[in-house]
Amino acid sequence: MDRVIPAPAVRRAEHLSPDQVEQVLALMRAAGDTDGALPLSEHVVLHLRHGGEVPAVHLLAYDEAQGQIVGYAHVDTTDAVEGASAELVVHPLHRRRGLGRALVTAAMAVADERNDGRLRLWAHGDHPSASALAIRLGFDRARVLLQLRRSLFAPLDEVVLPAGVHLRAFRPGADDEAWLALNAAAFAEHPEQGKWTLDDLHVRIREPWFEAAGFLLAESDDGRLLGFHWTKVHGEEHANPHEDGEPHAREPIGEVYVLGVAPDATGGGLGRALTLAGLWHLRDRGLAQVMLYVDESNTRALALYQRLGFVRWSNDVSFQRTL
Repeated sequence: MDRVIPAPAVRRAEHLSPDQVEQVLALMRAAGDTDGALPLSEHVVLHLRHGGEVPAVHLLAYDEAQGQIVGYAHVDTTDAVEGASAELVVHPLHRRRGLGRALVTAAMAVADERNDGRLRLWAHGDHPSASALAIRLGFDRARVLLQLRRSLFAPLDEVVLPAGVHLRAFRPGADDEAWLALNAAAFAEHPEQGKWTLDDLHVRIREPWFEAAGFLLAESDDGRLLGFHWTKVHGEEHANPHEDGEPHAREPIGEVYVLGVAPDATGGGLGRALTLAGLWHLRDRGLAQVMLYVDESNTRALALYQRLGFVRWSNDVSFQRTL
């Protein structure tokens, strides 16, 4: 049963009903259409839609007159190393009424109760009002995730693989464990990607956008996985009409979803070859643009992408609560 946090009215829930999930997803889309960036990350959306073993605290703000959710925050307190993390969204028509502040304050209360009070707050799109709110509430700017984009109409170099390496498609069921081991090694220092589990992989394989042909593996002649480029296509589901018969106007865009190279295979051009192979795949799908996310601090990867024609599009910022 939902527990009410004192005014301003934010309700706390451990689980959401199907109707509440649909309301939160609709709220996210409305904010994304207004701001030009979705306010909730992929892993939060997957948790909303599918649940999972990792618990989360859901914070809900309602328009009491309409009975509709107009503000939402997702709080994950399970990371003992990095501390709790939160993402939030307020409906564009209900902003400047204190809901954002109420949601962040409620998230801080959850962090105080569940662990040592540390809290990371993500602002997708780096909206000025989100930054101002975070700073007013005692958060420091801690991490920047860049979104880069590139036209697929621009020239692409040919793929040149290192000697003794070939590409093939990922085989669901057969490659799962080997890929997880490679992913963990390639992203050993990454705060999220390197911690993926078999369930994290399988929930994405079950998503409508998953395409094994776009999940490229670099394999040595003796069968060892050396690297991978997992591509993704956003927006194809919007090409189909809604129940009311009206299609979305959103143009599909490709993504360099995850790209990794085994630590002992770096420095030989494999990362560049894998990136190009994925870009050629997305171009062959008929897409006009491709995007990717990279940490601003990852200067090596950033330099590679810039050499391949990617330019900065937007920022996601993580703010750290100062205790």
